[in-house]
Amino acid sequence: QVQLVESGGGLVQAGGSLRLSCVASGRPFSSYAMGWFRQAPGKDREFVAASWSGDRTYYADSVKGRFGISRDNAENTVYLQMNSLKPEDTAVYYCAALVRPYGITLDDPSSYNYWGQGTQVTVSS
Repeated sequence: QVQLVESGGGLVQAGGSLRLSCVASGRPFSSYAMGWFRQAPGKDREFVAASWSGDRTYYADSVKGRFGISRDNAENTVYLQMNSLKPEDTAVYYCAALVRPYGITLDDPSSYNYWGQGTQVTVSS
């Protein structure tokens, strides 16, 4: 099975930046769609960003222009660069992998096969 490990979360002031990383054990990593989701206490898991087919990306409206997803296939790693952070971005952030990303809705968490343990992001005002 694919294993995913997130890192890079922490406490940051509003307007600051963080970069999250997710390392995947499965191969071939380049063929997977990778997604980032977040979940705040008492709320549903929310789509953030997805990457597939090498250079294709898709973002939630709430993070467009502030967050960027990228990947290093040689290192089996996907990143989420978060800029201009707001207190409402506070959540546990999860990475997820979809082995067969064909004809699938990438903003739906039920589409994904594997999930990491999550990393906490807290943004203070």
